[in-house]
Amino acid sequence: MPLPSVRLAEPGDAGRIAELYAQLVNDPAVVVLPERITELARDRNTRLLVCEQLGNVCGTALLSFCADAMFGRQPFAVVENVVVGTHLRGQGIGSALMRHIELLCLEADCSKIMLLSSAHREDAHRFFERAGFASTSKRGFVKYRRAFSSGNPL
Repeated sequence: MPLPSVRLAEPGDAGRIAELYAQLVNDPAVVVLPERITELARDRNTRLLVCEQLGNVCGTALLSFCADAMFGRQPFAVVENVVVGTHLRGQGIGSALMRHIELLCLEADCSKIMLLSSAHREDAHRFFERAGFASTSKRGFVKYRRAFSSGNPL
């Protein structure tokens, strides 16, 4: 089996990315727009990546570079929506995505890479730990839109 390759997502990948996201979250509101993929490709702080094997998109991840003031001009990175097709896991696709992300973060001089993973996705947690992510040094918090207040800011 040839090694998987990682590239920037293209508008024609929208349908396959949506299929992968459906394996990640059960939310009928998920919509992947080809024009949004085009917009993200123009954003110098965002990389929507796909991993291909034998010409088929089999995984995806979103990488965002975030400006920071703590370490001079070093950004930090946030990785979101990491998903490999259910029947393709364990074949090096996720590892190829994470290696590519690390290279991009080194090129951008990032101080760190952060990610969140749903609490119940224990296989994913083991994968991220094998990839060098520590789950013991920080604690993640999420507030979804449905919980946003409509009142005055704090």
